[in-house]
Amino acid sequence: MTLDLCYLSASEALRRFRDRTVSPVEVIEAQLQRIDQTSDTVNATSFVYAREALDAAREAERRYGMTDGRLRPLEGIATAIKDESNIAGKITTYGSLIYRNNVAQTTSTVVQRLLDAGAIVHSRTTTPEFSCEGVTHSRLWGVTRNPWNLDYTPGGSSGGSGAALAAGLTTLANGSDIGGSIRIPASACGVVGFKPPYGRNPASAPFNLDPYNHPGPMARSVEDCLLMQNVMCGPDPLDIASLRPKLAMAPDRGGIKGWKIAYSLDLGYFEIDEEVRRNTLAALDVFRSLGATVEEVDLGWTKESERAAMSHLRTIFGSWLAEYLDDARGDLLTGYARHFAEGARDNTCQEFLKSMYTGGAMYASLGPMLERHNIFICPTLAVPAVAADHDPSKDKVTINGKDVHPSVGWPMTYPFNMLSRCPVLSVPSGRASNGVPTGIQIVGRTFSDETVFTAGLAYEDALGGWYGTARDRPVVASTASVANQVQA
Repeated sequence: MTLDLCYLSASEALRRFRDRTVSPVEVIEAQLQRIDQTSDTVNATSFVYAREALDAAREAERRYGMTDGRLRPLEGIATAIKDESNIAGKITTYGSLIYRNNVAQTTSTVVQRLLDAGAIVHSRTTTPEFSCEGVTHSRLWGVTRNPWNLDYTPGGSSGGSGAALAAGLTTLANGSDIGGSIRIPASACGVVGFKPPYGRNPASAPFNLDPYNHPGPMARSVEDCLLMQNVMCGPDPLDIASLRPKLAMAPDRGGIKGWKIAYSLDLGYFEIDEEVRRNTLAALDVFRSLGATVEEVDLGWTKESERAAMSHLRTIFGSWLAEYLDDARGDLLTGYARHFAEGARDNTCQEFLKSMYTGGAMYASLGPMLERHNIFICPTLAVPAVAADHDPSKDKVTINGKDVHPSVGWPMTYPFNMLSRCPVLSVPSGRASNGVPTGIQIVGRTFSDETVFTAGLAYEDALGGWYGTARDRPVVASTASVANQVQA
């Protein structure tokens, strides 16, 4: 029963809290125990706020006992916050030795909205240094591992959030996505992640002005992801890019009968692992069984998309990171972070401009195609996952006997950061023979968030969900000791 509480969905937990058959205290206690048990194996959390989380859970329990109806949307729901999102008075490290003692002075808008909605922040999740890679390990926090197979990465940069959800350490978790950092771990860990359209969820300067950047929700179900997204989204007076009005979505289970769905297995230029291909085709068969017409399309995209994305990422993100390449801080950086920062120094304004032309050409094919189809589907990752300690500054990634780019040659996510106004929902598509999950991306027309959630709900309902029974959950060896740092 304790493990069942760890995997209780937010939607079901809210129902159970209201009818008093489960207490928020019981869920928080179970998940804190689960964090302790997996700290030396999965290593998904950087800080745990046990005492204050239990105090907040008791307050939530008291609220559920009242009859005035003043319950908030996420009342009593355990939520893990990525260790890059500021919480005033709490250490936020960004996965870096440089910030190991950095106490945040403010709270990120999306985090404040979760808190105001009644979410209980009981832990912080690990991230690669400065969230700059698709794997999660750092000199500060060590290696975070995939709960389904500890030899593999949970993805990144929101890898701690993905691992925490898969391992039952939390009910909800937040992430951020500048090249796939929500969808990569969602796929590798077998959970759900949403990259909202640019501006839907507010962010902080300067990255609120980078159209590649998208804060968003992660959960174990589509409905939970939608519930969390409804809280996080909306205009923010501190973010000029944030959209008006606030979009409030209701779960639409009307189905997708008669829909037209386009798909591509490789986006025209990716090498694809055979098990990813197999699981993607099986997922497409589910959509067919729901009454949709499914057809393969050729977008005409080429490897130039990869070069364009790297140019954009180096120009803004890399140039920001290069500010740390001074004598006092450069030697503290993790190898891949230093490599990325140094690479940014060679990027030119002309290359950045060329990347914008490339993005425009990509949408010139995707946009008209989406006018003829309701959604577009492709794999989330070209392989189930890479090694847990993969270092793209020195390690190779090989697919079908061919070496691919060690950072962006295996995540099929960044094209939709380039086409940033398209909502993208990543959902599980199965598991590979090594036990690691695979995923698909459901891509919608610009700002058509409801469409991807409708498709995701129909697909999820057809499969019966993903974590309902013990056989649907990873088996993670427990550890007796607690390696996590606990902050009061």
